[in-house]
Amino acid sequence: MPERRLALVRCKGIMSSNDMSIISYANQNVHELVAYQPGKPIEETARELGLRPEDIVKLASNENSLGPSPRAVEAMSRAACGMHIYPDGASFALRSRLAAEHGVSFANTAVVNGSSELIELLGHAFLRPGAEVIAADYAFTLYPIVARLLGARYISIPNRDKWIHNLDAMLEAVTPETRLIFITNPTNPVGSMVTQQELEHFVARVPEHVVVAIDEAYIEFAGEATDSVRFVKEGRNVVVLRTFSKAYGLAGARCGYAITTPEIADLLNKARSPFNVNAFAQVGALAALDDKEHIARSVQMVTAGRLQYVRFFESLGLEYVPSHTNFILVNVGNGVEVFRKALAQGVIMRPMAAYGLHEYIRITIGNSRENDRCIEVLTEILQK
Repeated sequence: MPERRLALVRCKGIMSSNDMSIISYANQNVHELVAYQPGKPIEETARELGLRPEDIVKLASNENSLGPSPRAVEAMSRAACGMHIYPDGASFALRSRLAAEHGVSFANTAVVNGSSELIELLGHAFLRPGAEVIAADYAFTLYPIVARLLGARYISIPNRDKWIHNLDAMLEAVTPETRLIFITNPTNPVGSMVTQQELEHFVARVPEHVVVAIDEAYIEFAGEATDSVRFVKEGRNVVVLRTFSKAYGLAGARCGYAITTPEIADLLNKARSPFNVNAFAQVGALAALDDKEHIARSVQMVTAGRLQYVRFFESLGLEYVPSHTNFILVNVGNGVEVFRKALAQGVIMRPMAAYGLHEYIRITIGNSRENDRCIEVLTEILQK
């Protein structure tokens, strides 16, 4: 038997006798991860319950019930005939507009496939095995996923008063191996917020070898003025993460961006995939930036809805977290059980067991019809 074939037979024999699997050769950091679980889709729920998709109320993924700006829809429709051409790989028009919007230079920007890609790019740019990432308890689940994927150590810092970032404790946790600190402001899934003064005090004391990523996905709903871009203008190692998925209503287009130093923006742009932001997303985001009235209507809808839920929770004596976002976290006793009972009636909310908050559900604030239906179903479930 030829030597090469004999070696192959031996290899196959070894694999068979030891019951080897391709997983044995996979990146174990990937194999050991728990995959991110999005909110339950409308179509899947409709199929399971035998309902029409339009009868489902989805309040699980913090989407904007007003939908995208009509200007964005029109711009994306016009762009459809050009889909045989690759998008602008540098997102020049959108980056230029974002730079003008925030009073920075073009070199201070990076445009990405949703701010979730930005979190991953920060990992590729700054993490290696043995590096450290610091974030708060109940932080966005993608932070630890990216850290562990790249072999970094993830450090979760208990909040002060349970719900608010403890910035002093985060600072005390910094070591020579710390590379990234995530500050989610307002937070997801909690909805709390730290003040501008607290941020300034924190950023001023962070060592030079640490990048502070300030995730502002929900900042339009906050109702408080914060200026994280100021730190970038001061030359701090800060990355401000923004998205078009929430207030702008373009979650399906997948578009986000960073405002940061030219050095960090250059790293992010080197780490991203070619043509990472599609043409629909680029033109839709540009048009959405021009529609300030749509943002104002979105914020008004959320503000009214938050008050509606607060009054409902207080009428039943339910504990809730005051929210600065388009969702609200509430203690219903058994989050998974309430989620399942509401789901059976076509209302999708988000149980928080994955965050260790087994008693809680998170409810996206929708339009008045959706909120009314959610409250109707919750009333029936909780009173029983």
